[in-house]
Amino acid sequence: MNVAELLSDGFDRIQEVVYEAVEGLTPEQLAWQVKPGANSIAWLVWHLTRVQDDHVAEVAGTDQVWTSGGWSGRFDLPLPEYSTGYGHSEADVAAVRVKDPALLTGYYDAVHEQTKKFLSGLTGTHLDRVVDERWDPPVTLGVRLTSVIGDDLQHAGQAVYLRGLL
Repeated sequence: MNVAELLSDGFDRIQEVVYEAVEGLTPEQLAWQVKPGANSIAWLVWHLTRVQDDHVAEVAGTDQVWTSGGWSGRFDLPLPEYSTGYGHSEADVAAVRVKDPALLTGYYDAVHEQTKKFLSGLTGTHLDRVVDERWDPPVTLGVRLTSVIGDDLQHAGQAVYLRGLL
């Protein structure tokens, strides 16, 4: 297994859990919160997809699917266009409402496709490229991609857990 296949497998696992979390849910179920201010399934899946979209687009040097694919308009959220969920208030979390789980899976699929396209050309040498010098030590491509996989899998797992509480 080469580096591209390994990373691709990690992102494929996220996609599987995203579908498990949202398929067949109603808008009310997607927006349900354990308590006011808690993350909903819709917010978790939207956020994990926004983070993957944002982070992969940045390291790949491409536009985010959110804007280039028209997803921002389809979701029509009352949030700043490039919001990813970081720093969201309770009101921001509650504002992420989705009428159809297919909107969440469709957006994830589009981001997943762009991610896989980027990963297909990677080799081990690429992973050492520094992509963010704001940290000490600076963040390499390998660390950034591993971080996105870890963060996304955690949020996807949280969404599946919430589904189990419904």
